Amino acid sequence: MFSWKNLLSPAMRRPRAEYEDSMVELHGINLVYPNGYQALYDVELLVRKGEFVFLVGTTGSGKSSLLKLLYREQAPKNGSVYVDNHDVGELRRSEVPSLRRKVGVIFQDFRLLREKTAWENVAYALEVTGARRREIPRKVAQVLELVGLLSKRKRMPGQLSGGEQQRVAIARALVNEPRLLLADEPTGNLDPDSSWDIMQILSRVNAGGTTVMVATHDQQIVDTMRKRVIVMRQGRITEDLERGNYTVAQRATQVV
Repeated sequence: MFSWKNLLSPAMRRPRAEYEDSMVELHGINLVYPNGYQALYDVELLVRKGEFVFLVGTTGSGKSSLLKLLYREQAPKNGSVYVDNHDVGELRRSEVPSLRRKVGVIFQDFRLLREKTAWENVAYALEVTGARRREIPRKVAQVLELVGLLSKRKRMPGQLSGGEQQRVAIARALVNEPRLLLADEPTGNLDPDSSWDIMQILSRVNAGGTTVMVATHDQQIVDTMRKRVIVMRQGRITEDLERGNYTVAQRATQVV
């Protein structure tokens, strides 16, 4: 069984007793890109284990930047980022790949390897982590069945619809059994039916205990699912709605 203690340096193994059930914590986060653009301002956020959270806001509001902090694509100018009670900012460079294997990430553009089949795309995520070869077939079959694509395991990405490609991407993100799943506009390139299929899969994953965070512009999905909604505007969190909807979120992003 995976343990953070196996990959983190001794100084990072101290538990944060005040938030023992947290999966994500951001404290005093300011993020500035190398070109000088400030993407996040004084962000404070707590996401508890097992939650399903939507991040909503207009383009440029900071949704993707916030997610990038959680898998260490970006580091904040100041402030602290915790994932599962461990300080991501203190990770050694050699420890970052291990973090990314345990935080599943789904992108709008799928990012599948075009020369590999659906099965090979998912298996590759295990191969690069050094998984035991005899375990790979079982795990790949399990997640492809979860997303309803086991029967299409031999197809190349170009032989799959957009929705099917996204399901392969979800399977790839899940095959390492992450405790946190991040999805950045996962339905942005899909039709409404495919989008709903994707969200149903993410709901089942969340029901199994995985914490899920989704950045989206999809009003219908947010309104229908009635999950926690974090509203962002100009790099700041402006609303935190326990069971929110997109209409309220849009009002929260308007300039007063």
